[in-house]
Amino acid sequence: QVHVVESGGGLVQPGGSLRLSCAASGSIFSIKLMGWYRQAPGKQRELVAVIISDGITDYADSVKGRFTISRDNAKNTVYLQMNSLKLEDTAVYYCNADIWSGGSAGNYWGQGTQVTVSS
Repeated sequence: QVHVVESGGGLVQPGGSLRLSCAASGSIFSIKLMGWYRQAPGKQRELVAVIISDGITDYADSVKGRFTISRDNAKNTVYLQMNSLKLEDTAVYYCNADIWSGGSAGNYWGQGTQVTVSS
């Protein structure tokens, strides 16, 4: 069984920084893609950033230049460094991963971590 768990959310002032972490655990053979999504109240869940196993990354236009995604393959962990945070970054942030486990591929979501940007 595979678990994906986020951590690192919280309350921060505009212009501040936060670092989110997401760790996958369980019977994992390999992880192809890990990413971060977010969902603000009343809005659809949207992609924030993704990173694939060879290190290639992609970002939503709204976070380019402010957020950085990285991963530690040895720890099955992905990070999201968020700088210059804005009010509109307030949302629940979810980790997502494509994981090979037990001979099959699956897509897994974490439970989400709240990020609130407020003065």
